[in-house]
Amino acid sequence: MNSMIERYHLRYFLAVVTNGNFSRAAAACNVSQPTLSVGIAKLEKLLGSPLFSRTNRRVALTDAGAKLLLHARTIEASFAAAERDVAGSSVPQTLRLGVLTTIARRWIEELLRDETLFLDGGRIEIVEGSERELRGRLARGRIDAALTILRDGDAGGTAQRLHTENYMLALGRDHRLAARRSVRAEDLSKDAMILRRHCELLPETSRFFTAHGIRPFFAARTTSEAKAISYVRAGLGVTIMPRTLAEEGVVMVPLDGFDFTRDVALIWAPHVQAERGPRSPVAAAMVRIASAEAERDSLPQPF
Repeated sequence: MNSMIERYHLRYFLAVVTNGNFSRAAAACNVSQPTLSVGIAKLEKLLGSPLFSRTNRRVALTDAGAKLLLHARTIEASFAAAERDVAGSSVPQTLRLGVLTTIARRWIEELLRDETLFLDGGRIEIVEGSERELRGRLARGRIDAALTILRDGDAGGTAQRLHTENYMLALGRDHRLAARRSVRAEDLSKDAMILRRHCELLPETSRFFTAHGIRPFFAARTTSEAKAISYVRAGLGVTIMPRTLAEEGVVMVPLDGFDFTRDVALIWAPHVQAERGPRSPVAAAMVRIASAEAERDSLPQPF
């Protein structure tokens, strides 16, 4: 009888943690849900303790599960690093960079135009995703770094804060409120809204407008930041978004009382060594891009 923990046990465990339930975890692992459930049950039997508390279709880590999590992530990252080292011995080094879907596309364009990134023959693979998806890939060693939002608890050695920015009201250049220094929620009572489905502040935004008695008509709902900007520019509606997403023809105006900010950071996976991570050409390039953004923030809007 096999009495050892195998890699697939840990991968199933990490998939449940990352995806939040067994069905999505099974899909992520390319197995059926019963197969994944049996694997988790075997792991729990080997450890002699339940790892998840299952209630109302949701799962939460038990104390034993929380203790296992750190070890499982470290072990999986080591496996992934070994696979990459062996497979990459005869091919150019590839940096797999996760990019949050709400990061300004011009940041990525500027990064990829930086010639210093490719002087050693290396390559970059861009992996787009939501914040939860990127953090799951980091934990499993599927990506080397993620350009995403800095959160409490991110380890200082693996996270580089790049830029702090405000969330602002995005208006078309010809909008009646575009010349205002700030806008009140009540000023938008008759405006249509563009719903950005990937916005990390959707619950907070909804509560804000509800508290001000505003129940907007949504003229569009989109997962594409480029389309959201196009809709705003064309006058279909207004939306709230991070300042860096502004483009030509769109004006960003502070919304009174909506004081949320976000810290954008480059977060490195546990398997990445210092010379490949915080001291890499990609890190240096992102610091330059963020510094230039901070300078632009101090200037009047050109749009």
